[in-house]
Amino acid sequence: MVKIIKKRTKTFKRHQSDRWDRVPERWRKPRGIDNRVRRRFKGTAPMPKIGYGSDKRTRFVGPNGLRKLRITNLNDVDVLLMHNKSYAVEIARTVGGRKRVAILERAKALGLKVTNPHAKVRTEE
Repeated sequence: MVKIIKKRTKTFKRHQSDRWDRVPERWRKPRGIDNRVRRRFKGTAPMPKIGYGSDKRTRFVGPNGLRKLRITNLNDVDVLLMHNKSYAVEIARTVGGRKRVAILERAKALGLKVTNPHAKVRTEE
């Protein structure tokens, strides 16, 4: 297994978002003809580029070393029958309580890791 290394964990901030409240922090590419960030002047905010990408072998891999697959029904769980060492189950938020319990039981029988086992599942008090 290759060690997971993130080249950059900080988010890229939008140019001049610190200056005005009306400019949100989420990234937008600067497109002005005189813009310093777009022209990559020294001392300006960095722009996202392909070099910040993660290693292909560790891309989309979580801290537990597994990739996530979103499950919406019981048949989706059977897809991971042979991949229980490389994929984890993530039950979709649209799945209700009754079907969620059935998915959890099937995942346990197949030896799959579930990332959100306690969501929407009520225990009897």
